[in-house]
Amino acid sequence: MDLVEGYGSSDGDEEIQIPTEPKKFKVQSAPEVGLEEKYLENKLYLAPGQQTMSINLTHEVLSQPVLGPENRNKKRRENQNVFTGVVEEQGISEFDFRAQERSFRSLGFALNPSDSVEEAKYVGNQEQVERLKGNNFLTNTIKNNVDLKRKAKGDPSIVEGENAYLGPWAGYEGEKLGVQTGPTDEEKAAYIARNATKELGEAETSKKLRENEETTTFHGKNERDYMGRSYMHPPVTEVEHVNFSGQSEVQQCFAPKKCIHQFSAHGKGVSAIRFLPKTGHLLLSSGMEGKVKIWDVYGSHSLLRTFHGHTKAVRDVTFNNDGTRFLSTSYDKYVKLWDTETGQCLNRFSSGKVPYVSRLNPSEQNLFITGQADKKIIQYDIRTKEKVLEYSEHLGAISTLAFVDNGRRFVSTSDDKTMRVWEFGLPVVIKLIADPSMHAIPAIALHPSNKFIACQSLDNQVLVWGVGDRFKQNRKKVFTGHLSAGYACQLSFSPDGSYLTSGDADGKLWVWDWKTCKVVKRFIAHKNAVTIDAEWSPVEASKVATCSWDGTIKFWD
Repeated sequence: MDLVEGYGSSDGDEEIQIPTEPKKFKVQSAPEVGLEEKYLENKLYLAPGQQTMSINLTHEVLSQPVLGPENRNKKRRENQNVFTGVVEEQGISEFDFRAQERSFRSLGFALNPSDSVEEAKYVGNQEQVERLKGNNFLTNTIKNNVDLKRKAKGDPSIVEGENAYLGPWAGYEGEKLGVQTGPTDEEKAAYIARNATKELGEAETSKKLRENEETTTFHGKNERDYMGRSYMHPPVTEVEHVNFSGQSEVQQCFAPKKCIHQFSAHGKGVSAIRFLPKTGHLLLSSGMEGKVKIWDVYGSHSLLRTFHGHTKAVRDVTFNNDGTRFLSTSYDKYVKLWDTETGQCLNRFSSGKVPYVSRLNPSEQNLFITGQADKKIIQYDIRTKEKVLEYSEHLGAISTLAFVDNGRRFVSTSDDKTMRVWEFGLPVVIKLIADPSMHAIPAIALHPSNKFIACQSLDNQVLVWGVGDRFKQNRKKVFTGHLSAGYACQLSFSPDGSYLTSGDADGKLWVWDWKTCKVVKRFIAHKNAVTIDAEWSPVEASKVATCSWDGTIKFWD
């Protein structure tokens, strides 16, 4: 009841308060705030990672350190104060910078990079500046010379001759546009006479070389024995485990182990060696001094004959099928055919370009092909002494050639890192092997079965291709381990086809098993020089000959 009594109307005498409308105040979203120095020092800092600011601050404020602890692992900014001043980054055109840099290097002056009016406009050789009037190889002297005057436009009624109409195309006074410059008539006549004398001298020297300097020297006592047999005949005395008739079956071959003889063959490096086909009792070698020599293998191990006729290094030699003749390929732009027995030069072939390799067709011995430095393969006929055909599809110098399929086809490699298969007598590529991962192939060897070729790749690998009906790479056979990059190290198979040999840049001889691709033997054959060639004897099971750029030839057994 007390609550009811307490709840009652107010006294009538009291005044009733009427609510009034609240006053409206103007909101200032961006009030003017005084930025005192003390306020800046205590309150305003740059947050880490902040990239924009809504107010303008002085340089002193912006250069203050970033709020928070300093990262010790972060590199400090390099000190820009140097002895000559302060280093500051500036934006400049690459073209303008290179132009001024080359001008200063070639002419001795350049534009002054400073903006100061008091300093000179150019820095460097001021005499050169005055002489060239500040022009370099990129500026036009006529255009920048304000003293020159334009030529008169001429009379519009005159087309040619004096006072002809030039119009807006009139040039400047003193210009030499269209004036022919160069050697005078006297200088041209002297140049022609000098070159004619030089060419005549070279022609006479070449003619003298062909006619008189192709000689041979026999180093033995007698060229023939009491029965009239020359050194081309196999040894009369029996050699143990050697059959020179060539009719017996191929023996099982073994990897060589030790050196049994060494020849000091050439005054300079030895480029190639070849055993006499079938009997193998003679060894042919070519040298960097331009000579070709033939050696006795089983008798006295002596030099039998030297062939003189090249003025530059001989790069390659190759026998015909019976060994009675051979081709020598030299850097003097000549391929020469020699008689192995008499040493007589039978013929000379040249197209005016440097030949690198020559190969006789095994089925047509009167034809041979030559790979040249001008990206072409030339086919010659020995009987007519003329060029028969030209194969021109490669994009680089020819590295090596190899006949396959009994001379019906041949393979060529080039510095363009491609391999091409040709039909002999038809200058059209029947197979092109080009892959971005391929390297140049400077050497090829044909397997005794005539079914595979081994290719020396300059990425320190020996790759294998099948040469049957389908010319395809055998990717399961890859021989590695040696260092051949940069050198044309030749390859050779053992007579039974069970081993593959190659030299390398360190002077080693590598022997791989043909079936397993594993290294069977490796040893240093020549110290401090590349082993450029290795040849298996055609009649002995384990004899290998190696040659090197140190001028030596070694026999291994």
